[in-house]
Amino acid sequence: MWQLYLCLLVALAASETDNYEPFLNAKKTYEYKYEGMVRVGQEMPDLAESALKLRCTFKIIGESPQTFVLQISNVDFEDFNGIPGKSVFSPSEKLTKRLSAEFSQPIVFEFSKGQITDIRTAPGVSNAVVNIVRGILGFLQVTVKTTQSFYELVELGIHGVCQSSYIVEEDSNAKELMVTQMVDIKNCQQPAALYRGMAHAPEDKLSKQRGESVVSTVKHSYTVKSTADGGLITKASSQERQYFTPFNVKGGNSRMLALRNIELLKVSDTADKVMTGQVQSRGNLMYKTEKNLKPIPVVMINLNDPVPKILDLIKRLAQANIYHVDSASSTDVLNLIQLLRVATLENLEQLWKQVSGNDEHRRWFLDMVVEATDERILKFLETRFKLGDITANEAGQALVVAFNHLSADPVPVALAQEFLTIPFSKSPTLLWNTVVLAYGSLLYRYCVYTDPCPVTVVQPLLDMAASSLSKNSEEDMVLALKALGNAAHPSSIKTLLKFLPGYSPAAEKLPTRVQGAAVQAFRLLANRDPHSVQDIVLNLFVQKTLPAEIRMLACMVLLDTKPSIALISVITEVLLEENDLQVASFSYSLLKGIAMSRTPDNQNLSTACNIAMKILTRRLGHLSYRYSKSMHFDWFHDDFLFGTSTDVYMLKNESPIPSKLMIKGKIHFIGRIMQLLELGVHTDGIQELFAGKFPQITDFASIMKILTDWQNLPKDRLLTAYIRLFGQEAFLMDVSGESIQSIIKSLSPSAGKESKVWEKIQDVQRGTSWHWTKPHLVYEARFIQPTCLGLPVEISKYYSMVNGFTMKAKAEINPPPKEHLGELLSSDISLHTDGFVGVTKDHFVFHGINTDLFQCGVELKSKTINNLPWAFDLKINVKEQKYEMNLTPMKTATELFSVNSNVFAVLRNIEDPSFSKISPMMPETNYRQGLPLATSILPTSRDEQDTEMKFRQCAEATIYGTAICMEAEAKRSHYLHEYPLYYFLGHTRFSYQLEPAKSENPIEKIQIQVTAGRKHSPRVREMMDLSRRVFEALDSTPEPVVTVKALGLSPSAKPLGYEGVAFYLPTAQRDDLEMIVSEVGELANWKVCANANVDKTHSSVKAHLKWGAECQTYDVSMRVSSECQPESKPSIYTKINWGALPSVFTIIGQRIQEYVPGISYILGFYQKYEKNPENQAAVTVVALSPETFDLRVKIPERTYKKTLPSPIELVGFEAVNLTMST
Repeated sequence: MWQLYLCLLVALAASETDNYEPFLNAKKTYEYKYEGMVRVGQEMPDLAESALKLRCTFKIIGESPQTFVLQISNVDFEDFNGIPGKSVFSPSEKLTKRLSAEFSQPIVFEFSKGQITDIRTAPGVSNAVVNIVRGILGFLQVTVKTTQSFYELVELGIHGVCQSSYIVEEDSNAKELMVTQMVDIKNCQQPAALYRGMAHAPEDKLSKQRGESVVSTVKHSYTVKSTADGGLITKASSQERQYFTPFNVKGGNSRMLALRNIELLKVSDTADKVMTGQVQSRGNLMYKTEKNLKPIPVVMINLNDPVPKILDLIKRLAQANIYHVDSASSTDVLNLIQLLRVATLENLEQLWKQVSGNDEHRRWFLDMVVEATDERILKFLETRFKLGDITANEAGQALVVAFNHLSADPVPVALAQEFLTIPFSKSPTLLWNTVVLAYGSLLYRYCVYTDPCPVTVVQPLLDMAASSLSKNSEEDMVLALKALGNAAHPSSIKTLLKFLPGYSPAAEKLPTRVQGAAVQAFRLLANRDPHSVQDIVLNLFVQKTLPAEIRMLACMVLLDTKPSIALISVITEVLLEENDLQVASFSYSLLKGIAMSRTPDNQNLSTACNIAMKILTRRLGHLSYRYSKSMHFDWFHDDFLFGTSTDVYMLKNESPIPSKLMIKGKIHFIGRIMQLLELGVHTDGIQELFAGKFPQITDFASIMKILTDWQNLPKDRLLTAYIRLFGQEAFLMDVSGESIQSIIKSLSPSAGKESKVWEKIQDVQRGTSWHWTKPHLVYEARFIQPTCLGLPVEISKYYSMVNGFTMKAKAEINPPPKEHLGELLSSDISLHTDGFVGVTKDHFVFHGINTDLFQCGVELKSKTINNLPWAFDLKINVKEQKYEMNLTPMKTATELFSVNSNVFAVLRNIEDPSFSKISPMMPETNYRQGLPLATSILPTSRDEQDTEMKFRQCAEATIYGTAICMEAEAKRSHYLHEYPLYYFLGHTRFSYQLEPAKSENPIEKIQIQVTAGRKHSPRVREMMDLSRRVFEALDSTPEPVVTVKALGLSPSAKPLGYEGVAFYLPTAQRDDLEMIVSEVGELANWKVCANANVDKTHSSVKAHLKWGAECQTYDVSMRVSSECQPESKPSIYTKINWGALPSVFTIIGQRIQEYVPGISYILGFYQKYEKNPENQAAVTVVALSPETFDLRVKIPERTYKKTLPSPIELVGFEAVNLTMST
């Protein structure tokens, strides 16, 4: 019996315990009011912001114990664009109407124990609205534990599967539980956030330790009331913040604030069952992104019926950019891309039929259609390849962009494989190289987002490598290896080893070029599988029987893996015993460059390399540039989280000509590293051409003689050039001796009508023109993260370019050539040409809310314009060595270069796309003019008001009727103390432009004449007499070598300008060179007189420069001499003395002298105070060995000394002594 009593007591106690587990009664209707708001801006006074506000009421109606219906009503959508406190929210009636219509559709969800497991809607509800529904329903997704006041859970929410930290506090009197939930959305196990366009810029953990560019916080608060059924959420609020900057968030940022408030209005019994009709599952509470990320955040246009809109845009853009690059329409490129991304494959085929017959429209379409970044573009290009209705050049340009911008998903990757089997792909070698390399690049991006990456996608490249090895085809092997290097698939390591000596017996006989390509194929794998790569390349590096080039490349890849200090110690020990000085020099310089590195990725490695330097410098530090070298330059700024690095690699063997030259550049930004550009040249054929001929090389003419001896050029590969973009090899071309021979034949004087040059000359005589444009989306990077409202906050960067070139030319040739090109050397040639070359670059950075219905955020817009127009006449007579150019001065202002940028608060919505709300973040005010740039935009006080500046300065050349002007405008916030973001917050304009100069006599023409040889005018005779007065007496009259005139011609006045004559008088003992430049004009007496003589008997050179009135105002002289006596070391002595100098020279010299002591200290010079001669400076270099020299610098008050390695080996003498006075 007592057991029964005990059970009753326990049941009674349990009935009195409050139940807070969230619960919805299937027989009840819950009515809530909802308000969600998002603000994007700086949250600072007087700066514009954008904001959205959504208010509604909603009911949750039970349909079954776990199934509920959501009914949303009283929808009110408002937006804000302006300065807080001065502007107010305004209703958006059209968008409210559209949202109300979608919210009225049936919405059903499954709910149990605080978890929403499925959301179902009518088929017509847009993804953007479903995500807003997720934001509304998110308040139900909460895990309540009353046994703990603090607990952590990994659970699903709108941001993904993330860790939540809970704090609970109970109010027992009110029977309410206060729950606070903090969500860590940075380290989600399954994030809903999405990155696009960053595959080639991997994250750098060491850089992120120095700062973040994006920081987000999420906090939810709930009030849960205990009821008989369970916990009832009566209030819920959320606050989410995101801080973003292109730099370090510590130095100012753009801020997104999302607020959500939900309050229970009433609970009632459900009267009638809701009819939901047909609904389909839309997933759980986790945010879902659009498959193709259709809405470009800086574009909002109506996307219905895209074909006529695309066609109209192509026609307008083509027409606007024929005679110049139209900067006003350059941003329409993004509108065109947006439309193409919603066009169907049938639409693309329809457009092709309409544009393919017009060269301009065809080119614009092919350049832009590649931005339809899914399977549609692949199917479209596949049809073109199979039908052959595009040229190989068009195909290569389109395919390389399409593959590199393609969404890296399984279906597009499978379709891309097909291009490896289409016969058209293999027609020209250059196109085939492009197809194979681009496919490898696509695989790299695919594997970034797919783990594990299936081997099936890389199998075609593995088969290609195996086939080329069995056929022993060097070109095919190199291409396959480079493509595998682009893909960097871990499964390719086994195949790569077959091409490496020491791992495969067959690899021992392969050409060094193939082995080198195999080693370099590990460069991107070094990031994905560093330990495997380290083992392989270290084994290659220590094998002293391998070619030096292979070992050097292995060392380069080894350091790309960021080896530990233990591995650096191994490299050091190897180099201490190394006999091959090419390997030793290259490896030592690699370590030395990294030892001085300041970028975060080398933070630990540079420490290890510094230790290695202390050990190796004594043995290897003196090696000159006769040996292989690497040079590394970098910088990094913590506040900006930005830096750059450049590497130059020069690999050599026995030949003085490097066998391989490479230069690459990286950008370090926001915790990522992007390998921007790499250029490389392999010079095996050049080495073969010059083999054994170096003793014949005495001057440039002897080099040209070898190069123009085309019959002796190697018939196969002369050199190989490649280009890497974003770390991917995108271009590979072999230049054969045969192709060089063909070019030389076409240009030779004996070439006749069969030459292609002959055909071009005939075209120019008839009058011809060339026109080319190239629009290109260079960069598109997007980071999309859901907010607690179900709205996506997006950080996007877009960089687009429009390039243009137009040239018209017409020539008159008298007499015209009849049989061969050499006849042109005896003809008078008159050529008129005009045209332009230009590029406009648009850069956008967006931070804010971006959906296909509306956009709200801040936007940086920057436009850079480069423009170079020309129009001139050219007259040429090669036989008489007369050349004349006539240019017409600019009649109107012509902008050569400009940069415009500003930051805006923006609002757009699809219901009224033409009525966007765009406000400068800093409101317009009157400018203060004439302020120096430094003081006007760099205030020293945080209380200083907004600063503005307008600046204009022109340098006029009135004698030529032309002026070049610089204009600058800048407006900056008084929040500059929040360095560094606010340096970019505000309006900026900077430009260079040519303008007509004001002069009494308008200049009609600028004439430049060049006459070579002995023919000269009476004025030149006067200069000849002057040369004999001004410089030391000559035994004979010098003859002019060349005469140059640059004159401004006006119909109403005599010519003005400048005239220069150069004289050369060689004798057995010495050579004299003289030059006189004088101003042309009746009263002009300004001249420049210069002479130099080389004393052949005493190995000395003297030079004297005078200028001013009759060459008498200012002067500088210099003497260089050398001696090599048996009893002393060889020496070269140089001394520069000066008399009177212009004041600007003196000021610059004094400024430079202030920095000399500090710079010399940094560079390791010994310095001593000495009273040296005034108006003189000296540098002495004494060679201590063939590879080192002692340097001594003397200036009026100091002497500096240091021993340095020689950049070249000082062959043939033990020492060199150089003294230079300045």
